[in-house]
Amino acid sequence: MSLKLPIGIDDCLTCPVRGEEYPFCKLSVHAGERLNQIKSTAIYPKGAMLFIEGQRPDGVFVLCAGKVKLSTSSREGRRIITRVSEPGDVLGLNAVISNRTYEVSAEMMEPGQANFVPRDCLLHFLNDHVEVALRVIKLLSCNYYTAHEQIRTLGLSVSERVAKFLLSGLMKTAHNNDASQITLSHEEIAESIGTTREIVSRLFSELRKASLLSLRGSIKHKKSPRLIE
Repeated sequence: MSLKLPIGIDDCLTCPVRGEEYPFCKLSVHAGERLNQIKSTAIYPKGAMLFIEGQRPDGVFVLCAGKVKLSTSSREGRRIITRVSEPGDVLGLNAVISNRTYEVSAEMMEPGQANFVPRDCLLHFLNDHVEVALRVIKLLSCNYYTAHEQIRTLGLSVSERVAKFLLSGLMKTAHNNDASQITLSHEEIAESIGTTREIVSRLFSELRKASLLSLRGSIKHKKSPRLIE
C-alpha cells in the first residue's frame, strides 16, 4: 500500500515509510542509527533539481516525500522521461556505485523531502552492513530488468506504447489502492514514451470518444488522463 509521508520527518528509525523492498527503509536499529549519522535531510520545492545528467556523482538521494521526474536527453535534444520516482526510491544509485556520471536528471514534480548520503559514506555504510548491501544489489538488478523492458517497448507502435503506458499506470495505482488516475500532463506522457504531445492528445481524443478514457484538469495542456472502469 502506498503511503504519502508528511514533510518534516528526519529520523529514519521512526519514519513510517512503505516497506522493506526499499534499500534504506525499515532498517535494523544499528543500521538505521548509522544512516541517521551520515545523511542530511532537506525539503525541496517543486521544480528543484536534485542532480543533473552528466554531473559527477556526489552521492544518492533517498526520497522521503513527493515525486521526482527522472529524465535524459536524446541526441536530438528531446527530453525523455525514464521514470517517476516515489517515496522510498533511491536516486543516483547506479552512478554512485559505478562511479560514472549521473545518467539522468532528477527534478521535483511537487514539494518534497529527501535524504542525501555522500558517496564515500554510502560505500562505507554498505561495506559495514551486508543486509543493506544485499538490498542494493536487488534494486540494481530490478533496474536492469526495467531498462530491458523499456528497450522492448521501443519496438511498439505509438498507439501501443500509449496503451501500455496507461495500463501500467492503472496496475500501479490499483496496487497502491489509489484511484485509476495518471497525474502527468500530455507533454510529460509524450516524453515518457518517446513521441510528441500532439500525437498523445490525438490518441487520447480517440480513446475519449470510445468512452475508454476521461480527462480531468483545468490547466491548458495539463489535463490528467483517467481510465474509465
